[in-house]
Amino acid sequence: MKKIVVLLSGQGANLQALIDACQRGAIDGKIAAVISNRADAYGLIRAREADIPTALFERSNYSGNQAMDKAIGDFIAEIGADLIVLAGYMKILSQPFVERFAGRILNIHPSLLPKYKGLNTYQQAMQAGDSEHGTTVHFVTPELDSGAVILQARVPIFADDEVVDVEARVKEQELHIYPLVVQWFVSGRLHMEQDRAYLDGRLLPPSGYADE
Repeated sequence: MKKIVVLLSGQGANLQALIDACQRGAIDGKIAAVISNRADAYGLIRAREADIPTALFERSNYSGNQAMDKAIGDFIAEIGADLIVLAGYMKILSQPFVERFAGRILNIHPSLLPKYKGLNTYQQAMQAGDSEHGTTVHFVTPELDSGAVILQARVPIFADDEVVDVEARVKEQELHIYPLVVQWFVSGRLHMEQDRAYLDGRLLPPSGYADE
């Protein structure tokens, strides 16, 4: 059974979706540890309630980002994790860390990449007058939010929407698509090669998988 490590900084809603999927057999893998850079992250409580080991790595305890990431990487390597899942991890990973685990790190970003990388994506989409927004699961590469797209989910933006309305729709979709992509990976269907995503041996298009 493949081992999964989840990195998070906050509430852990996507972590809970992954825990639930593992428990009901929708993910043929085991969450071996949950790592956070914040001691007050509620996701750590979710992990403990599910009897999943946790680890805390705080930036103030290290000389720099690379030193912190090396410690995290050594911890992950010792576990023997097959997959690293970023679930609201609010820290940019250093290039050495990403290269160390190339092709084994997934992230979910609340926009239809390549649009709106970084923060405040909901506000950016609404200020631009977009009629839709969404979320993207992608492989992590050294350039921020630029790895190969695996799967996207779209939601509408209505004229009378507030940011919280669009955010709620996006987050609902995230809870469905992230466990699905994790299962693709742990079952051997999904892999990255030369910074491109392949599912069942077929190169995915720039916008990711589309159910035809």
